[in-house]
Amino acid sequence: MPLRTVAVVGLGTMGTGIAEVLARAGHEVIGIDVADAAARQAVAALAASTARAVRRGRITEQERREVLARFRVFADLSAAADADLVIEVVPEDYATKHEVFTALDAVVRPDTILATGTNALSVTRLAADSAHPERVLGLHFFNPAPAMKLVEVVSSVLTSPAAVASVTALARELGKEPVSVGDRPGFVADGLLFGYLNQAAAMYESKYATREDIDAAMRLGCGLPMGPLALLDLIGVDTARTVLEAMYAASRDRLHAPAPILGQLSEAGLTGRKAGRGFYTYQEPGSDVVVADAQTPRPPDAAEPGAGRPVNAVGVAGSGTMASGIAEVFATSGYQVVLTARSLAKAERAVARISGSLARSVSKGRLSEEAREAALARITAADSLDAFADVDLAVEAVAEDLAVKQRLFQVLDKVCKPGAVLATTTSSLPVISCARATSRPGDVIGMHFFNPAPAMKLVEVVRTVLTSDATHASVRAVCAAIRKHPVDCGDRAGFIVNALLFPYLNNAVKMVQEHYATPDDIDAAMKWGGGYPMGPFELLDVVGLDVSLAIEKVLHREFRDPGLAPAPLLEHLVAAGCLGRKTGRGFREYARA
Repeated sequence: MPLRTVAVVGLGTMGTGIAEVLARAGHEVIGIDVADAAARQAVAALAASTARAVRRGRITEQERREVLARFRVFADLSAAADADLVIEVVPEDYATKHEVFTALDAVVRPDTILATGTNALSVTRLAADSAHPERVLGLHFFNPAPAMKLVEVVSSVLTSPAAVASVTALARELGKEPVSVGDRPGFVADGLLFGYLNQAAAMYESKYATREDIDAAMRLGCGLPMGPLALLDLIGVDTARTVLEAMYAASRDRLHAPAPILGQLSEAGLTGRKAGRGFYTYQEPGSDVVVADAQTPRPPDAAEPGAGRPVNAVGVAGSGTMASGIAEVFATSGYQVVLTARSLAKAERAVARISGSLARSVSKGRLSEEAREAALARITAADSLDAFADVDLAVEAVAEDLAVKQRLFQVLDKVCKPGAVLATTTSSLPVISCARATSRPGDVIGMHFFNPAPAMKLVEVVRTVLTSDATHASVRAVCAAIRKHPVDCGDRAGFIVNALLFPYLNNAVKMVQEHYATPDDIDAAMKWGGGYPMGPFELLDVVGLDVSLAIEKVLHREFRDPGLAPAPLLEHLVAAGCLGRKTGRGFREYARA
C-alpha cells in the first residue's frame, strides 16, 4: 500500500526530523504533539532548515513553500484519522507509548500501519496490546533524521509481511538504507553501540583514562566521528541508561549493565548537551560548544612534571610493516634512526619498503624529493641490537610473543646506554612483563602505534606501576615532535582502543551466530547508523580473524567477564583457516591475488 499521508506523534528533535524528511520527499505530514510549544518549534525548525536549503541552492523558494504547506500540526490524535502510516516518537516510556497506541486504535483505519520509534522497548509487547497487532512494527530512525541514512525496520512475530514491505519501500523512497531486523532491545546498531558506550563510561569511571583521552583514542584510533563520552552527551545520558537497562533485562550480559556513573549523572540532572553538562560541560543547555571545567587537562604545551630526557637518536627493532612504518615516522621527523632485524637483508628490505612509501608520498605531493632523500639518509640498517648502543629511545616492534619480547628487552638492557628509554609497541601483552626482564624497569614504557603508522595519528602511551616520570615525559615530548596524539593509559589488556573495540566486534559475531542479522546488514547498520568508516565484519576480515581471536582471548583472560568470551563462530572460522582477506576467506570471500 502506498503511504501518502503520514502522521508523526511527538514533535521533539527526532519527530521533527522525521517530519522534515517526509515533507521534503512529497508526503502529506500530520504533526501531533500535546505541547503547543513543541508544535510551534517543529514548524519553526522546518521553516529554518528549508530556508537554509534555499540559500544553498538545494531547493527553490517555490519548493520550500510547498514543503511547508505539506506539514500541518495538531494537538489531538484524532488528526491522524486519515493517515496511511503513524510514526510514534514519544518519550521512551512503555505506559506513554501504550496510551498512544490504544488511542490510535480507536482513531485510524484498520489498514493504517502503526510504527513505534523505540530503540529500547518491546515492539512485540506494544503489538500484542494493540487491537490490530499485525499492523504494528518498529521504524527506528537515527538522529539527526535528515542526515542519517539508516532506518531499522523491526518486525515482531505478529507483524504482517505486507506492513514490513510498505514501510521498507517508504524508507527507500526517502533515500534511506532500510535494514530488517527482529525485535530485541537495541536492535542492530544500538545493540552494538550502547554496549561499547557503556564500557567507555565504566573505563572513565574507574579513572583508567581521562574523558579526553578515551574520546581521542576512539576517534583517532578507529576513525569514529565522535568519541564515546561525547556521543553519550549527545544521545543523552538518561536515554543511554534507559536503553542499557532494557538490553540488560533481555540479555543479562554484564556488559549491558549500566555503569553506575550513568545513573549518578542521570539522577543529578547532568544528562548531556540538553542539560548543559554531562561527561563534559557545555556553553549552555542544548549547545555543542564544550567549555573548560575542573576536569579539563592542562594545555598540551604546558610543562609536565618530571623533566624528560632529550631524544635525538632512535632505534627500531623489527622488519615488519609496523617497524618500517615507525622508522619512517621518526626519520621524516628529523630523528637519526637505526633499524635492526635478524639479518641485514631483512633490515635492508624494510628500508626499501620505507623508500617506496616515501616515494608514494612524493607522487601525491605530500613530501618533496629532497625531504624524501634526507629521511632515507637518516636511516641505518643493522643486523644486531649492538647498533642501539648510542640511541636515546629504543622501540621494539617484533612479533606479538611475550617470550620473544622479553628476550629482546634483556638484550636492550645490556646494550642501551643508561637513561635510554625502552619502549614496546605491544597491543595486548603486559608492558610490565617486558620491564621486569630488564634491570631498569623505570625506563620501560609502552608506545602503541596504530597501523599504518605514518598515517595514524594516535599513540597509546602505556605506563606501568614502575615507569618513571622522566620516561613518561620523554615519550610525551617525542609524540609531539613526530606529530602524533598521545593518550595516557595504564598497563592492562587492550589499553583503551582494543579494550573498547574488540568486545564490540565480538558482539557483532554473536549477532550473526544467533541468526539475528547478517554480516551485510550489520555492516550497513554501523556505517549508516553509527557513522563508522567500516562495518565490524569488514574490519574483522582486514585485521585478521586469528589476530582478533587472540586479542579477545587476552581480554577475557584478564577481566574474567563471561561477556568477553570469544564467540564460538569466530573460533570455528579460525580453526578452519578462514582468517580474512589474507587467506581469501573470512566472513566474506575475496579474490586471491
